[in-house]
Order: sequence, then C-alpha cells, then structure tokens
Amino acid sequence: MYYTRSLCAAIVALSIALAPAIADARAGGRTSMGSRGSMTNSAPPTTRTAPETAQPMQRTITPSAPTSRPAANMPAVPSRSSSFMSGLAGGLIGVGLGGLLFGHGFFGSGLGGIGFLGLLLQIGLVALAVWFVVRLFRSRQVPALAGGPNIFARGKPDRPASAVPFSGRSGGSPSVSIGPSDYGYFERLLKTVQSAWSAHDPNALRAVTTPEMLSYFSEQLSEQVSRGHRNRISDVRLESGDLAQSWSEHGKDYATVAMRFSMIDVTYDQSGRVVDGHPSERDVATELWTFVRASGGQWLLSAIQQTRT
Repeated sequence: MYYTRSLCAAIVALSIALAPAIADARAGGRTSMGSRGSMTNSAPPTTRTAPETAQPMQRTITPSAPTSRPAANMPAVPSRSSSFMSGLAGGLIGVGLGGLLFGHGFFGSGLGGIGFLGLLLQIGLVALAVWFVVRLFRSRQVPALAGGPNIFARGKPDRPASAVPFSGRSGGSPSVSIGPSDYGYFERLLKTVQSAWSAHDPNALRAVTTPEMLSYFSEQLSEQVSRGHRNRISDVRLESGDLAQSWSEHGKDYATVAMRFSMIDVTYDQSGRVVDGHPSERDVATELWTFVRASGGQWLLSAIQQTRT
C-alpha cells in the first residue's frame, strides 16, 4: 500500500514537472514574444480573425516605455474657467486695494461707493455671461472629438476561398501598403517556420526570423532536447487571416497580421511515444504574427502574440 501511494505521488510530480514542456508545443511555445518596434508595448487592434485582445509581450528585448505621471509635489494645473474666475477676483481685489491707497475705502464711500458697487455688479454679470458662453462652446466641442472615426475599423468582406485566405483592412489607409503577394508570403512564412521548428533546423529559422526570435526558438528547442521531447508540426493550413496593423519607422516596414491556422501538433518522447497531441486530430490556433523588413528587403518574423481566451 505504501509503495502504491509513493508510485502515484511520483507520477503526479512527474506530470507537474512535464506540464510546461507539453503545454509549450509548436513554434513560439504558445507565448507572446518578440518585438514590434515602437508598438511592442501596445496591443495591436482586434480583427475578425482575432476578435480578442492580444496578450502583452512576455519576452522582448524592447524596454517598456516609461509612463508619464505627475510628481506628487507638483501643483495641479488649474482649468481655464477657474483661472478666468480667479483672475477676475484678483482684479476686483486690486481695484479695492487701489481705493484704500487713495483714501476712498475698500469700496469707496458715499455715492461713489454705490457707483462702484454698481460697476462691480455689471462686471460680474458680464463675466458670468462670458463664462457661460465658453462652457457652452466647450460642451459642444467635446462630443465631436470623442466620436471621431476609428482608423482601425473593420468591415471589408473576406477574400474568396480560392484566393489567399487573408482579408485586407478597411476604414483608413495603412501607412504601408500590404498586397496579395505580401499575404501569400506571410502564409509561406507560417509554414516555413513550423517546418523548420519541427526539423530543429536553426539555419532554416535564421533565414526567416529576426535574431531575437531565432534566440527564443533556439532556447525552446534546446529545452525540448533536454527533456527528451520532440514536437512535430505537420499539414499546416491557414484557415483565415487579416491585417491588424501596418506602419513604417526608422527605415523599416512592419505588418502585424492575425492568423487562424490548423495543424497536426504532436509531441513525442525519445522512444517515439506520444506524450501530447494526436497524430490524426487537428489542432487550431489563433495568433498575431508581426513581420518586419528593411526597405526593399524581404519580410522576417519579428514577433508572435497569443490572444486572450
């Protein structure tokens, strides 16, 4: 009885130890990693293919942008309306002090005092009228600013099934033009990366990825070898895809595309026994891949992001 319990405990401990290795299958290890230039620390827009927000980068060489926060001892900046009213009050106090200096009292005296109070009343009424007009104008302007068009709006129908299964973006012109040839290349890169990953071929990965992504892939493949596992991806099919974001910076073009693809994803141990997946059952994944290219160069994989489920 004692040995049975010990054996069960050992099996449970071994399963827990192997859980990260089994979960981290296919290229990218089902994590968010890489760099998207200045967009690394911001989530790409959602798309029809990936309607859920992308997870933030778990591994990246791009430092996080510092958030701009006011210092604790920094005085608050007054609003325009409060500045206007405080300025008006200061002016009235200045007038009163002037009356004291010239011997007429703070608000004057006799009929002069009454005249001065009337003047104050007129100034106050004018100030209130100006303040009301300003508030009315600003209240009419705010909704117009808040309801502006969304440059990342979607709505273009998908391409025919006979074409590359990518749908372009609509609702604004992208800063980098992405055409059918680019979409076709993205699909080929998806299959090439998965094939090189399965073959444990760092040279093939080097030809289609950035040095940062190559380092992550190499590390993950080394972990597989250390655990005695081998993940094989086969029969990769791009089911659907669309452009989430494209831009240019520092002489480089970037494109983030959402891709929903299916594949046979199986992990074997050294004896050839299946430890995860099924050789005849397809696995479906939705990820956002970012590609980068130098001006006139070819696209390279620079980041993979998972979607929140």
